[in-house]
Amino acid sequence: MKKSRRGRCVNGVLLLDKPAGITSNGALQEAKKIYQAAKAGHTGSLDPLATGVLPICFGEATKFSQFLLDANKRYLATIKLGVATTTGDADGEVVSVTDDFPEISKDRMEVVLDKYRGEISQVPSMYSALKVNGVPLYKLARQGIEVERKSRRVTVFEMNTVSRERDEVVLNILCSKGTYVRCLAEEIGQDLGCGAHVVELRRLESGPFDIDETYSLEALRQLCDSDGLTVLDEKLLPPSAVVTHWPSVQLTAVTASYLRQGQPVQTANAPTQGWVRIFSESVDSGPDTVDELFVGIGEILEDGRIAPRRLVGMD
Repeated sequence: MKKSRRGRCVNGVLLLDKPAGITSNGALQEAKKIYQAAKAGHTGSLDPLATGVLPICFGEATKFSQFLLDANKRYLATIKLGVATTTGDADGEVVSVTDDFPEISKDRMEVVLDKYRGEISQVPSMYSALKVNGVPLYKLARQGIEVERKSRRVTVFEMNTVSRERDEVVLNILCSKGTYVRCLAEEIGQDLGCGAHVVELRRLESGPFDIDETYSLEALRQLCDSDGLTVLDEKLLPPSAVVTHWPSVQLTAVTASYLRQGQPVQTANAPTQGWVRIFSESVDSGPDTVDELFVGIGEILEDGRIAPRRLVGMD
């Protein structure tokens, strides 16, 4: 009987700078291999063409990955005007070319962009990972099958022009989860009367995380080869970093033990509503030390108690 390889118990969040030409799952598997981790998951797919912030959750951090999936994202998108493709990006086949479209004025561009600022309705691309009856849309599209997709409400909080040439525009876009920048590019191109597609897409932010905090796969490999896994582990953020924008509450070790048993607990100085990060003092902390342990996340009930929602495992 073949013995399975479980991998290391690694807990934390890796801020990966995903390279172009690889799927998000492919990048995840590479990072998991470098860390020799037993359990990992990513927090929001990037197209193969796209690069940038892809948080990878290891171990206990995977319990909180949904909150990054729900987070806002910021992108730098380079859009080619005058050419439309099947996928809305440079990986697709060209379906139309408009060479003779007139010069687009700054005012005209602003009018079109403003149409897509704020809350909008967007129909997902057939070339997306959304599933219909368990089958990803992109697999159906590759078979020449097109199905009806329901429009979704998404929000474009910001969309500003960084630079512009006659046949190319670079946009900085802050948007809600589920927003397809490729679809934005296609719709902008249609409104300008020339067609358009994304040629470069870089995710600059994912929730609280910024591109300047990321590591490339190559940098991680080199670090592993030169300094080993201990130094690699030091590059991980704690699981609590996923929800760092939430208020925190501190429990005594005794109160935390009740919470771990699934019981809502009362504590002073807690918010009156919403979600909170929960920390507890260490059971072996001395009287003159402060040793905080991340317990997990909870929700404030109507009576003011904190109900446990997702808790990390005990070491």
